[in-house]
Amino acid sequence: MTKVAIYVRVSTEEQAKEGFSLDAQREVLEDYAMLMDYEVYKVYVDDGYSGRNTRRPAYRNMMEEMDFWDSILVLKMDRIHRNTRNFIEMMEVLNKKGKDFISQQEQLNTKTAMGRFVMQMIQGIAQLESEQIGERTKDGMRQKAETLDVNEDEKRTMGFTPPFGYRIQDGRLVDDPDEQIVVETIFDLYEAGEPMDTICYSLNQQGILTRKGNPWNKFNLRNILHNPVYAGYMRWEDILIHHDASVLVSPERFNGIQEQMARKVRDPVKRTICYVPVQDEIEDLKPSNFDTESNRTVIYEY
Repeated sequence: MTKVAIYVRVSTEEQAKEGFSLDAQREVLEDYAMLMDYEVYKVYVDDGYSGRNTRRPAYRNMMEEMDFWDSILVLKMDRIHRNTRNFIEMMEVLNKKGKDFISQQEQLNTKTAMGRFVMQMIQGIAQLESEQIGERTKDGMRQKAETLDVNEDEKRTMGFTPPFGYRIQDGRLVDDPDEQIVVETIFDLYEAGEPMDTICYSLNQQGILTRKGNPWNKFNLRNILHNPVYAGYMRWEDILIHHDASVLVSPERFNGIQEQMARKVRDPVKRTICYVPVQDEIEDLKPSNFDTESNRTVIYEY
């Protein structure tokens, strides 16, 4: 008698939009196992986990207990994986161990060559759907970024981790005075001609570390110097959005430091500079992109 491991999964989003009830999946699969004369070894349940990765406790437990069952039984293929690469890697492991995969709704079984081929085709379609959802999410984020500063009902950030020198409170950037002193020191020292290595060494020697408690290095220091947030702008892809927290470096000074950094890049092709708008440029923006009452930039695309 074939011994099956029943696997059921639902993400929070799927539960809300598609009604993939865990109980419903389990009931259908247990009835199917009885009909097909399969013995159920165990039911593995991942509640609230995405199928786009393998970081799921029940899934990992099932694979670790592979020696105790013969086949995986799922309601649909996208219950086990929504990523073709992960699915293929799983199938390679199953094949090496002499295990099979059964999808109840697709009526496919990897014991046959046709079943294996069709499953890979269906899995590719599932990944396409998943990627299209990701594209639509990105489009939605861009639309939010383009209207963020003119819509007071929206949160004023894009959900990113607040940069060093700031925190997020009620969806908006707010000052972190202790960290901002460090940021101002970094800009002052670099503008004065101090090499990055020297600035990092000085900060680390004083016990001044990053927010995560790591030493400063040229990479995280360069991120500070390149980030337009200190000149008053949050960046999302090619869009700059004016924020309401403290401006630590004037736009003119920030642009000058970008040029100073670019001059030290040996390869001319890599000397790209992302400027932020200064007052004269703000005045030249189209009326639809300028809030005359608050005298501030709403959106600036470069």
